[in-house]
This record gives sequence, structure tokens and C-alpha cells, in this order.
Amino acid sequence: MLDAVPSSRSKAGAPEDERVIKLAVLAVGGQGGGVLADWITDVAERNGYVAQSTSVAGVAQRTGATIYYVEMARDTGRLPVFALSPSQGDVDILIAAELMEAGRAIIRGFVTPERTTLIASSHRIAAVSEKIEPGDGRASSPKVHATAETAAKRFIAFDMEKIAADNGSMISASLLGALAGSDALPFTRESYEQAVSAGGRGVKASLAAFGASFDRAHGITNAPPLGDKIAEPKAAETGSGAAAKVSGPEGLLKGWQDLAARVDALPAPVRDMALRGLRKVVDYQDIAYGGEYLVRLDRAVVLDNADHDHALSISAAKHLANAMCYDDMIRVADLKTRSTRDKRVRREVGVKEGTVLQVTEYFHPRIEEFCGTLPAGLGSYIEARPKLAAFLDRRINRGRRIRTDSFAGFAALWFIGGLRRWRRHLLRHKVETAHLERWYALALGHVREDYALATEILNCRRLIKGYSDTHVRAQSKFDRVLSALDLLKGRDDAADWIRRLREAALKDEKGDMLDGALKTVASLGDGPGSSN
Repeated sequence: MLDAVPSSRSKAGAPEDERVIKLAVLAVGGQGGGVLADWITDVAERNGYVAQSTSVAGVAQRTGATIYYVEMARDTGRLPVFALSPSQGDVDILIAAELMEAGRAIIRGFVTPERTTLIASSHRIAAVSEKIEPGDGRASSPKVHATAETAAKRFIAFDMEKIAADNGSMISASLLGALAGSDALPFTRESYEQAVSAGGRGVKASLAAFGASFDRAHGITNAPPLGDKIAEPKAAETGSGAAAKVSGPEGLLKGWQDLAARVDALPAPVRDMALRGLRKVVDYQDIAYGGEYLVRLDRAVVLDNADHDHALSISAAKHLANAMCYDDMIRVADLKTRSTRDKRVRREVGVKEGTVLQVTEYFHPRIEEFCGTLPAGLGSYIEARPKLAAFLDRRINRGRRIRTDSFAGFAALWFIGGLRRWRRHLLRHKVETAHLERWYALALGHVREDYALATEILNCRRLIKGYSDTHVRAQSKFDRVLSALDLLKGRDDAADWIRRLREAALKDEKGDMLDGALKTVASLGDGPGSSN
């Protein structure tokens, strides 16, 4: 028969040898939450504690995290009665494997300012509700940080996912290191490491991630009072010097350094975004393509000035890169055959070392994608002949499942990805480049008359995204938003209206909100300078 421990013993004021310590871990599939709970239980038992671990599964991977709950108390010879799940206001330590899980824990009342130590990884995994919004549906990370600082007794957060990835381990090892480094439990570092070592496989990588995270959290714990709330490093000074360190053949490095020097010559507010855009463009294609990007960006820079904080150039740096890095069959195949993707999939799925992973990719190409990967002349020839295009489409337009863990499947995608060296000669590149130049010339043509309107036209490029049917629908919204320009030119609030139209298009996938906004624009007066 179990002897019940009075509820007062679970409070901070109870004697140390009687107090029940209550710890909850919130993690989604593939993050090793169960392993972390087992480690914590093992550490407690190694230190003369009685511990119990339970789990309550979420509804799905991103609509509800699994809650791993651990209660522990010193072994005094009497077995305490442990709860099976956490209660509101009754958690000593809460560990969240992702920032928004920390926010959800606060909403559910698991975090209290007089009691709870909140340990969270600051990286983000977008929830389903954030992904389904056509625009930027991400919840505000700074708001969660600010709320956590107020809601928790102590808040320790940094990117534990990156630490795990850098050391070839799972985030569970980083989370354990942060727990140990926080000194929230009365156990030595050695006992944590012994629990990890007892796991068998992947011990070296897990210990490396544990140690890096321990040092980071321990530094926060021993910082001045204001320093133990949030542990994100200050943003480094932008510029090519530190942010653009790359490795590779000497010839390519020289080309990159020349491009980076051109970025350094840009106005200071523009450099960070320009460098990000340059890295994306070069990764997408090659050094020469990066040179084309900077040539186009210079056209906006020469028209810009510091009076507007270089908003035009910053928008151009961002959206030019996205426009030049359009999604096509070549890009998709290239990304799916990179070694970094294989590592990421293994990490997310939680594949153990030595385990065979089978990956099946799904493709459904249309005749448009097929023609886009052909030389411009041949692709145009097929598209100009509807009967020929329909004949080919009946043979192409069907779903295909390709096993990239097999030699044949991987080789097929690797060959398609290798076509990028000829991308400039293909039909899709010709079409995308022509569209880019029309949009860019339209925006820059309005700079002298209406700087704000020119900037908003550049920002409209964020409407275009995706691949295949998604890209077609996105481009249709883009065209419909800019169709209002003729009605808005000359108005003092033209830029505001373009922004409203863009936001309406981003919020509604079907386009009903955009239709309503366009009707409102059509009803506006035509007089220059008028505003409603």
C-alpha cells in the first residue's frame, strides 16, 4: 500500500527530503521527448530519488505536443503518491522543445512566476495554423519571449536545436544539457552524463550536444539577475566579413569575395539584406548569377536615398533574390538530393545510427513544367501547338513516386538537378526573367513620382511563391493587385491601397477578400490627390 504524501510537501516551502519535484516536458514527434524523460528519471534514481514518468500524447504532430511528466522525491523509505499529469500552477520545471510550445504551456497555466523555471529552445517549428495562411501566418516570437519573462520565475532560452544539429545529435540531448546547466535540480553534471552514456548508441554526439548546452545554460544561470531571463546573443554586425565565410575551390572563392566586396560598398542599411540575397542567389545558381543580382540591385540603389532609410533598396534586395530563385523542377530535384536534406530528414524522423531509411518522393509534373525544362525554342514550339501539348500532357501529367534511397531514383533526380548549369537557356528561365524585368521596371519607374508606391510594388513580389498550380494561382493574385495601379496613380494614398490589396490577397487563399478590395478601389474617385 502506498503512503500518500501531504500536498504541502510539493510546495517550495516543504522540507527538502519530502518535497515532490514536478517537471513537464513538451515535445512533438521526432524530438526525443520520451528519451529526455527517461534520462531525467534515470538521473533522479542515480541520486537516491524515487521517480515516475508518464506521457500524454497530443492529437497530432503540430496540433498538440506530447506532454512527458516526471515527478520525483527523495527515497525516504516511503513511496509517495505521484500524479499522472501536470496541474495548473503546480509545475516546478517546464521544458519546451520549441518556442511556441512554451507559449502554449503558459496559456495552459503550467507556468507561474513564483515557482516555475521555464527552459525553452528558441527555434521555431511552424504550426499547421501558421502554415495554412497564404501570407506570413507566424505568431510573434518576441511576444512569447516577453510573456515568458513575466510568467516564469526564471526563463532560459536559446537555440538548442542548432546546438544539437551542430553536434550531430537530437534536441533531447541539448534540452537535458540546459536542464543540468540551469541548476534547477540538485544533481551533478556527472550524473546527467552517466545517464546519457548508459544509452548506448550515439553517446558521443549526445554528450557533445549536452556539454555545449550545459555551458550555455550555466553561463546564463550565473549571470547577473537581468541576464537569466533570455539568452539570445545580440545580432552581429552585418557585412561580408564574418557572415559570408565560405569554403570551396580557389577560383570560386575569388569570385565570391569580389561579390562580397561589392556588397560592402552598398549603403550600410542595405548590406545585410543584400548579403542574404546574394548568398541565396549564388546557392541557387552560380557566381555569375550573383553578379546579375547585384547589377539589378544597383539600379534601385542609385535611385534611393537616406531620407527614406533606403526602404526601396532593402525591398529590392529581398524580392529580387526571391524572384531570381523561382521554384522549378530543377530546383526541387536539386534540394531533394542534397546531403543536408538527408541529414535533416534523419534528424526529424529520429532515425538511429545504422538504421536504413527509405524515402519516397512524390512528383506530379504538368506539361508546363516539362516544357519549362526544355530549351527555350523547343519549349515554345510545343506550347504553341495545343494538340501536341495535350498529347504529351496525357503521358506526363500523372503522379510519380520516386525512391531516393535507391540508386535509380536518386540518379534520376540528381540528373534533373544537374540541369541547372543550362538553366539560363531553358524556357522557364526566359519566362521568369521577362516577368521579373517588367515588375522591376514598373516599380523603379514610379520612384521619382511616388517613392512609397514604388516600394509597395516591389513588396508585391511576395505574392508569387510555390510551384506548379500554386505558382499559377499566386501569379494571378499578383497581376490582379497590380491591375489597380491605373486607378490609383496620382492619389496620395496609392501606396496604402496597394498595400491593402496585397494584404487582402495574402489573407485569403480563394481571393474573395481581394475581389472585395478591388471593387472598393474601382469605386474611388479618379481625381489626382483625392483620398478616402
